[in-house]
Amino acid sequence: MLEVYEWIVIVLASFRLTRLLIHDEITSWLRKPFLEIKEEISDGQAVFYLEPSGTGIRKWIGMLLSCYWCMGVWTTSFLYISWMLLPGVSIYIAHILALAGTAAILEAFFRKYID
Repeated sequence: MLEVYEWIVIVLASFRLTRLLIHDEITSWLRKPFLEIKEEISDGQAVFYLEPSGTGIRKWIGMLLSCYWCMGVWTTSFLYISWMLLPGVSIYIAHILALAGTAAILEAFFRKYID
């Protein structure tokens, strides 16, 4: 069974990995085959949003890559199972992601309240 510290690491790592896959520019190449950028005009302003493209598995992956909640389940499952099966390797990856996730949370907090 995981200790409290390990749960916190997995939570923060899941947050960061999910955000990395869904929002970050560095992984846009991964999302590109599965998502289309759509434009709508609302009150005279252009609003852009992502929509899954294609059919079948391609559309399913697009839906997954555009849903923070859905992707969160899969990234958390991946990290948890990795932690259980390959703790020697996954612990380092999880710690790096958890530290990056913590930094992202702090940056967002300070940007909102300090700037």
